Amino acid sequence: MYMNTNVKRWVTPVLVGVLTAGLAACSSGGTPAGTTGAGAAPAEAKPDTTPVTIQYWHAHAEAQLAGLNDRIEEFKKKYPHITVEPVYQGAYGDLHKKLQAAVAAGDVPAVTNVEVASLPNFADGGVFADLTSWIKRDKTDLNDFSKGMLQAYAYNGKQYGFPLIVSTSVFVYNKTLLDELGVKPPQTWSEIEAFNQKVTKKEGDKTTRYAFSVPGWDTWYYDPWIVNGGGKILTGDMKKSAMDTPESLRFIENFKKWKQEGSMHIGYGKGASDNMRQMFLNGEIAMVQHTSALLKMYRENAKFEVGVSFLPGDKTRTSNIGGAGIVMMEGAKANQKEAAWKFIEFMTSAEPNIKWAESVGYLPTRKSAIASSEGAEYFKRWPQYKAVFDNFDSVTPRLQHPAYPEFSKQYMEVVGRLALNNEDPVPLMKEASQKMNDVLKDYE
Repeated sequence: MYMNTNVKRWVTPVLVGVLTAGLAACSSGGTPAGTTGAGAAPAEAKPDTTPVTIQYWHAHAEAQLAGLNDRIEEFKKKYPHITVEPVYQGAYGDLHKKLQAAVAAGDVPAVTNVEVASLPNFADGGVFADLTSWIKRDKTDLNDFSKGMLQAYAYNGKQYGFPLIVSTSVFVYNKTLLDELGVKPPQTWSEIEAFNQKVTKKEGDKTTRYAFSVPGWDTWYYDPWIVNGGGKILTGDMKKSAMDTPESLRFIENFKKWKQEGSMHIGYGKGASDNMRQMFLNGEIAMVQHTSALLKMYRENAKFEVGVSFLPGDKTRTSNIGGAGIVMMEGAKANQKEAAWKFIEFMTSAEPNIKWAESVGYLPTRKSAIASSEGAEYFKRWPQYKAVFDNFDSVTPRLQHPAYPEFSKQYMEVVGRLALNNEDPVPLMKEASQKMNDVLKDYE
């Protein structure tokens, strides 16, 4: 079946009734006609070249469309019997809502993007096809992907997709300024204090240049801070919040200290991202934590040399994977699934990996591509990315839990109240931890 019967886990309230009815209709007849069982790849002793059309629902921004159209044209040359229709469905949130509606209506695309943090939610409901049997049949080399990138699109031991447009958060810094000051970006938490003292600039009680900024509008940016400080978001059994433990509170205690000192800026609220970017470009912030996907924008707009540093760590050092993967819908017909698998494998293959990454502004995902002569030329053009690939296997998935989009809002609000109102975040985080436990009870 396509979906866990506990539909409240991911379906918006307006769709619950429709989807429940759809599930009931499906359950009476077993596997729908024209589909294979979950994860079952048909043998291809004699490849079927019967013409087939599949839809690829995506969230690619306008700047990525030229690269996407180029790849689809190349795919058509290799598989002339398969027609891929790309359908833009808006940003990730819009795309996910439309996928929910498509499942409820029993009319799904064959292939789709999925934002990395939402994959467990959909996979837990049986919406995506397990690719394991196709991978085994065609001997796809999974070791060529970084471990973290591959794990980000797996769940409960099943591989549901591959990384396609992948980013991670990094510190983008004003290299010209830091060189003038004789300082380097901190690599450990213990180095942050000295960095702040040398870089922060104040006039009386007012900060005129912040040492660094962390976005507060998305937990993706500070989940690594929790882990890098020795903490955890959930307990080991994934049943309760661990955000109220001393180890997990370290990051927010430091955020409070650095913010009160005037060294740290936290972006939060309407227009926060644009404001942070402009402050950095104006020299009002020396170093910003942001997605690697925006490096091109920073390089093109900065009047100074731009550098990139991996996130500093204390107990460990990691950053989380962002962006989207490419997956197959379990509800697609059998002939569409075979075409979908070929498209997924083609889009994520090693040969065009560098060209694809550069065309869309995201990271290469294949080790062999990075190690190739083409990869060497890529790093000459984009030396800033070296900081990411020096830590390639330390770029890890976000916490994988179906309720993550729901319970993470609780501790995001704490960061917001610190950013906007200077409220003491420690008691707020303890309250948030209890609210997280209330959410988690529905998933036991």
